[in-house]
Amino acid sequence: MIVVGDSFGWVNKIGIRAVSVLTRDGKEHLIPNENLMTNEVENWSYSSKNVRVKIPVGVAYSSDMKLVEELLIKAAQDCPRVLKRPAPMVWMTGFGENSVDFEIQAWIRDPEEGVGNVQSAVLKKVWWLFKDHDIEIPFPQRDINFRNLPPGYKEEEAGRTKAAPPEAKAKGSKERGKE
Repeated sequence: MIVVGDSFGWVNKIGIRAVSVLTRDGKEHLIPNENLMTNEVENWSYSSKNVRVKIPVGVAYSSDMKLVEELLIKAAQDCPRVLKRPAPMVWMTGFGENSVDFEIQAWIRDPEEGVGNVQSAVLKKVWWLFKDHDIEIPFPQRDINFRNLPPGYKEEEAGRTKAAPPEAKAKGSKERGKE
């Protein structure tokens, strides 16, 4: 498996002028041999087929961080394609705007079978483990504060609600008077 620029796949055929790389989507990219000599080429299977997969996960600041780390490791270990050695690891990578950020690092031996599907399997396991242990996966939330409300709006103790526009009140009272 090689990566050249945006092309990722298996070397399908080596020709005089170009190399054919077959992607997981079944697309064939013809890469000029010159590009292989002058551009950076990642070879995922040259000396070892082992590849590390990195999976970001964010949790609420109120979470038990020790439990979060244990559950993330368990989620990776429960994925059949994740290698036992080297063992999966979890790193706390930062304090984000909405979450405490972690990264699961796990090794697989068969990148030709796909990397995204391993990430998906681990994240699905994380989802259910977090649900079982009441760990919150946060999402961005914003408070909006209005400095000057337009005419027809009023502020109430329970929050901001729209009051009936003055012209609607006047119209309603005129119509009632016709009855």
